Amino acid sequence: MEGDEAVTELVLGAAAGDREAWEALVRRFTPLLMSVVRGYRLPEDEVRDIAQTVWLRLVEHLAALREPRALPGWLITTARNEALRLLKARTRTLPVAVVFDSEEHTSEKGSIDEDLLRIERREALLEAFAELGDRDRQLLALLVADPPVAYAEISRRLHIPIGSIGPTRARVLAKLRACPSLVALDQDMSVTIERR
Repeated sequence: MEGDEAVTELVLGAAAGDREAWEALVRRFTPLLMSVVRGYRLPEDEVRDIAQTVWLRLVEHLAALREPRALPGWLITTARNEALRLLKARTRTLPVAVVFDSEEHTSEKGSIDEDLLRIERREALLEAFAELGDRDRQLLALLVADPPVAYAEISRRLHIPIGSIGPTRARVLAKLRACPSLVALDQDMSVTIERR
């Protein structure tokens, strides 16, 4: 809950004009935002442009945000929409080859489907990850860091006993699996597999 309360406090502060609260929001959520947009494999300058657009949209809608602790989900959804809008605008202007090999086309379509599925999975995971509290996110980030972080270092950074790391990780992963975005994706995948 600490994370939710901190987000709520920052959102309310930023909405009231507190510059430090706004800067804290930007520092805290820019990595998440950039990660979502990079999932669309856009050039880095377009990734930055979309991130700036999302922050602008937030400035425009900050006072109307009904549930401040839902800000991470709002940012993810807005980033997705902006990236998709850009991609859709691009497809209108891309030239299309008139002649193509049907075999090549089907394998390319399979690759496109796989890419879209990978992006959808990644977005669902990012959305679920954003719903976790700060400490839970920090723990998972440290556990998957490359190079690996030793349990002793994780214990020191997060102020938790070494023996608690494994059970805490299990609880956090259970929370992550129960997040609506991942549950919905899992259900969609089941339906797709059954249809095949």
